[in-house]
Amino acid sequence: MISAPSGAGKTTLIGQVLKQFPQLAYSISHTTRKPRKGEIHGRDYFFIDEQEFNARIAQDLWIEWAQVHGNFYGTSREFVSEKLKNGENLLLDIDVQGAKQIMNSKLGLVSIFILPPSITVLLQRLESRGTDSPTVIARRMENARWEMDQQEAYDHVIVNDDIDQAINDLCSIFETKMRFL
Repeated sequence: MISAPSGAGKTTLIGQVLKQFPQLAYSISHTTRKPRKGEIHGRDYFFIDEQEFNARIAQDLWIEWAQVHGNFYGTSREFVSEKLKNGENLLLDIDVQGAKQIMNSKLGLVSIFILPPSITVLLQRLESRGTDSPTVIARRMENARWEMDQQEAYDHVIVNDDIDQAINDLCSIFETKMRFL
């Protein structure tokens, strides 16, 4: 399970892990946010509306869910249960709120937190995306400070200040842990 504040480079790092470990199953989250340029339904996220998301909450279909940056995100209970039942290794990309729910579920997952090199670099990354308004960026920065304060709850913390080193560090964790799973 990997968490990080928006702009820390989590998506890029996860992409590299999945390339190096094709046997990993990747849990695609559901979200109520609109797709960003280049994102594809069913590959990056399952994009659903808030009514459908809330119906799934009522049916207890999420293993975790949270409202983040004004949108809902959730992980399918059925998908995770099926993969774990089949003995598959699973990579979850989950925000801090959802990660805490999973940590409390006693599934025994390895947790990894990705940190940006600094709060200044994080702000620069968010601004350079060109996808969010200043108001949204300010909210993401406020959330990022809280999320970074939660890093001690994770088994591993990686600082993404050098992308190649961060990829190596992350892949080393997967290589070691997958040997023992």
